Amino acid sequence: MAKIFANLVGLLAGLVTGLGLSTAGAGFRSPESLVRNVYAHYGNGSPELSNGLPHDAATAGQFFDPSLRGAWTASRNPPYDFLVQSPTWKLGGISIAILRKQFDKTYVGVAFDNKGRAVTLNFIVVNGPDGWVIADVESPNDSLRLFLAEYNK
Repeated sequence: MAKIFANLVGLLAGLVTGLGLSTAGAGFRSPESLVRNVYAHYGNGSPELSNGLPHDAATAGQFFDPSLRGAWTASRNPPYDFLVQSPTWKLGGISIAILRKQFDKTYVGVAFDNKGRAVTLNFIVVNGPDGWVIADVESPNDSLRLFLAEYNK
């Protein structure tokens, strides 16, 4: 039993490392890696990676620019998940493309299908001291920063 547990712990550590998830520190090595790791939390597998991006301090510290971290952690039960534009999800293939680099920001376009509905978002990411983090996310009608400010009133 102990050997099985040790193997399971090793497997989980390998999965975390393989996905580019870090247990300490913020940021990712590339804008694409950052976005891929966001959507790794929207799968149909293990509960840890199927409930959407967590709204805890560790996740906020890893994925978001310091100016957005507090708003992310303050929103515990928003009316829908801004990152999939719906309260529920079953995502199809995700397309990720660098749209442009402008000064210190990189704009990353994301397109996917959520339960038959096409979704497009623009991630605005910055390369901080520990790697790439999200400064904002824009939908055709709103931004994550404005959504969280309105929701957290």
